[in-house]
Amino acid sequence: MRLAFLSDIHGNARALDAVLEDIENRNVDQLFVLGDIAYRGLEPERSVELVRGLDAQVIKGNADEWIVRGVQEGEVPDKVISGMNQERDWAHANMSSESVNYLNELPKEIKEEHKGINIHGFHATPADLFEVVLPNAAEEEMTDRLMANQLADVYIYGHIHKPYLRYINGKMVINTGSVGLPFDGLAQPSYVLIDIGENGVQASIVRTNYDLAGLVEDIEASDYPQKDVLTNLLMNASV
Repeated sequence: MRLAFLSDIHGNARALDAVLEDIENRNVDQLFVLGDIAYRGLEPERSVELVRGLDAQVIKGNADEWIVRGVQEGEVPDKVISGMNQERDWAHANMSSESVNYLNELPKEIKEEHKGINIHGFHATPADLFEVVLPNAAEEEMTDRLMANQLADVYIYGHIHKPYLRYINGKMVINTGSVGLPFDGLAQPSYVLIDIGENGVQASIVRTNYDLAGLVEDIEASDYPQKDVLTNLLMNASV
């Protein structure tokens, strides 16, 4: 059984195209999308349409919540909230009401069992769409904030845009990284494959390429707000 998990598309439908093509070539049995589909990218509507067209389980991320109701005080630093809401308003205006409603109604977690392996998937933490647990967090923090579901063998999430794999107390903790907006210094889309067989489970982080230069040119020629912010994030793969 081969499972693919992707997250944090952020309106970058071209990166999603590349990831889906790669997944198609890898004989994946089941696909999961862990949120943040449309916000902060040039193609919010097409990103949602692509996800809706998949045979996949999809859950909500914090940026999906932002599309629905805007960025609120306390969720980001005060100095960036105005600009981020400009980006949100642009995305909302370039999306159908049907797509916005789709994001609003997404569930918030995935619980799966395959060949005796229990998987718990969520966007940021099981309790909150906005919490940040970084790759170098202490084991105690990961146990408390990510691994509350003691029945799971594998915990997988997105949100931080930094892919990693750790083992804690005989269990696997995985971050998918980001399809559309990586923050780990490598400007390539990221997703995760989990292979479950008779002898156990293994996971791998997959990177792929797409035409980033062409996307940046199209952003610069568009009416997207805060173009410099978006293009810098895309090209530097870092906040």
